[in-house]
Amino acid sequence: MLDLLLHNATLPDGRTGMSVAVRDGRIVEVAAGLDVAHASAHEALDAQGLLLAPHFVDPHFHMDATLSYGLPRVNQSGTLLEGIALWGELKPLLKAEALIERALTYCDWAVAKGLLAVRTHVDTSDPSLLAVEALLEVKRQVAPYLDLQLVAFPQDGVLRTPGGVENLKRALDLGVDVVGGIPHFERTYEQGTASVKLLCELAAERGLPVDMHCDESDDPLSRHIETLACETQRLSLQGRTTGSHCTSMHSMDNYYASKLLPLIAEAGVAVVANPLINITLQGRHDSYPRRRGMTRVPELLAAGVNVAFGHDCVMDPWYGLGSGDMLEVAHMGLHVAQMTSQDGIRQCFEAVTANAARVMGLQRYGLDAGCDASFVLLQARDPVEAIRLRATRLKVFRRGRLVAQTPAATAALHLPGRGERTDWMHAKI
Repeated sequence: MLDLLLHNATLPDGRTGMSVAVRDGRIVEVAAGLDVAHASAHEALDAQGLLLAPHFVDPHFHMDATLSYGLPRVNQSGTLLEGIALWGELKPLLKAEALIERALTYCDWAVAKGLLAVRTHVDTSDPSLLAVEALLEVKRQVAPYLDLQLVAFPQDGVLRTPGGVENLKRALDLGVDVVGGIPHFERTYEQGTASVKLLCELAAERGLPVDMHCDESDDPLSRHIETLACETQRLSLQGRTTGSHCTSMHSMDNYYASKLLPLIAEAGVAVVANPLINITLQGRHDSYPRRRGMTRVPELLAAGVNVAFGHDCVMDPWYGLGSGDMLEVAHMGLHVAQMTSQDGIRQCFEAVTANAARVMGLQRYGLDAGCDASFVLLQARDPVEAIRLRATRLKVFRRGRLVAQTPAATAALHLPGRGERTDWMHAKI
């Protein structure tokens, strides 16, 4: 007896008329046209030809700061550095209960948008580790419906902050999953390099992944991603290391970039771009022409690097917008990177699904037999249309159980000379 049989679905790879059979929270079969009449299932769902996708994944977020916009003030310059300064003003005012409530609210938003896995950086610079302990509690509470991965992130610089190394180690001892860093925010370039080496060695010693904010700057000489690639190879961390942001690559000369891209690929380092935030924070010191700031996504992909997109911020000191919608992230990403071909748009869809899942090391992710039955039915016919429309998440399943649903978007038109009509795109859903 099946728990769920979802039939007549379109999959992201273009297959249509597909059926997905689910038992005990896992996909047991994916095939064309399973006979619904003869299949024994507790529930059968007709997808009506719409897109069934694996759930969305956000590999880069800051949940300790989310929904704090306006506390204690708004970032007036819109710069990264004012955001960091503002976060420093907010930290002494944080209360664990309020932080937990904001994070849980955001997780509700995420699930409603089909986002069921998030890697969040949590600040370890405060010796109280209040944010770390709060997010560990959030992780425990959301575990039944969302995978939350925590990165020990020394926001103020692990070497720049008194006790920074000890604070980070204590956070890892408490159960934080990933070693983070911010080398470009250390006092000197040399200290930034030293921090990358120190943190990679710590990750290797503890058998943990690494995810560093790397070169989140318009400075073309900020090149810590090079050191991260080198240390990844030296310490055999291939496949466990991520460089996030890497925005300085947008400003580097092409000759140096032509050397750097193969180094990143050879080291097996993944890169996470954050389109909404990169296009907002970068280039703030330019007049015109003004740089877009996001890293070289098409070139990294062409070099064989796993590239994913993150949301990064929602209503916090760095960004006053956002809703947890990874299709909005993909939509901005394809515009900033000018990935407007059909293949390019599909790559942007993969950047918030399969590629992001690889960054997080998610097991049993996808739409194959044996994978967790965690998927989203979208009000779209294919990934291109899903991004174009920021498609409604009609139904969201977590391990075979319905965790969210949203009514289909329809438009009733009252047009002179054409009568009463329903928007064709949303008819018969």
